[in-house]
Amino acid sequence: MVALARKTLVYEWRRFLPAMLAVGFAGLLQLLQIALVLGIFGSTSLYVTGSSADVWVGYPGTQSVGLGRSIDADLQSRLLMDPQVLRVEPYLWVDGDWRGPRETGGASVFVSGIDPAADGLMFSKVLSPTLRARLVEPDAIIVDRSALDQLGIGIGQSATINGRRVRVVGIGTGLRALGGVNVLCSLDTARRLDNDVTDNGPTYLVASLRDPARAATVAARLRGATSFGPYTTWSASDFAQRSVRYWLFDTGAGAGVMFLAGIVFLVGAAITSQTLVAAVNGSIREYATLNALGVGVGALRKVVLEQAFWVGALGLLGASVLGIVLLLLARSQDVPVVLNAPSALACIILVMGLAAVSGLAAMRSLRRADPATLLR
Repeated sequence: MVALARKTLVYEWRRFLPAMLAVGFAGLLQLLQIALVLGIFGSTSLYVTGSSADVWVGYPGTQSVGLGRSIDADLQSRLLMDPQVLRVEPYLWVDGDWRGPRETGGASVFVSGIDPAADGLMFSKVLSPTLRARLVEPDAIIVDRSALDQLGIGIGQSATINGRRVRVVGIGTGLRALGGVNVLCSLDTARRLDNDVTDNGPTYLVASLRDPARAATVAARLRGATSFGPYTTWSASDFAQRSVRYWLFDTGAGAGVMFLAGIVFLVGAAITSQTLVAAVNGSIREYATLNALGVGVGALRKVVLEQAFWVGALGLLGASVLGIVLLLLARSQDVPVVLNAPSALACIILVMGLAAVSGLAAMRSLRRADPATLLR
């Protein structure tokens, strides 16, 4: 009976093709949706994942990198007292208002003041040492290539941020931000661009450790000395996950994404189940003949379920090939897409679950596979 399911798919492929296309299309939508969600919301943790710091120090209760408040600069000495801490750098976040040379209107920019040294921790994974060195020049900035049209500027041109003139000295990649544009500059330039008089220290302090594997332990040990004012510490992985969770679940955007994913699943299940039901109905006389020859209804149900499995597997295969092509195309156009192993596995489970639900719906048609129908 197992071979019967596969042979039916081979010889009656035209009947099952619509179901395969429905499953594949639903799987493709789920795949692209997951990749876009991870890419878009993952950009909120770029400041952490794109840097080589192991421990972050910031204001207590900070939910995302862009929501930090200034902390006491003297904390740097407190961190360096820990035997595991190898190096500490300040990181300054400044909200800015951009005015470019062309008439593009204002733009919200997120200014990151970093150490421009070649071995700096911040953005070490996305900036080359040569590009970082250009930030030593006063009022020099680096922007992502995907934001050039939005900012209306090119390399070598000048603009203003918070009323102060800056000049683009380099173009980076992988710096796309959510809800604004990332602008990188030196700490000195960022301090000149900061109009908030209450900012009397860095937004964060970042530290590298002798043993990065002990980041969580060191962060817990450094937490809680009130003599330096309010602050807390996170390991880099914890802070990155904290930022993503905030934007995904606490801002309401994640609820919309989950709702859309549910709609895609339900629509795909409805279409696939109907096409499988039609395929089973088209072969109902054959199933009735098998029933008359002594094949039980339970065995026939297994045939339908295996057909649903192969429909799901083939649809998933087609969706995977097309999805990889589309993801590569998206990356070439600087569209933020990310797909990791857990997400791909979740997509596979969803698609095969959709096929299983459709197979269960199609099994109801076997009630008509009565040998008496052969006499009509």
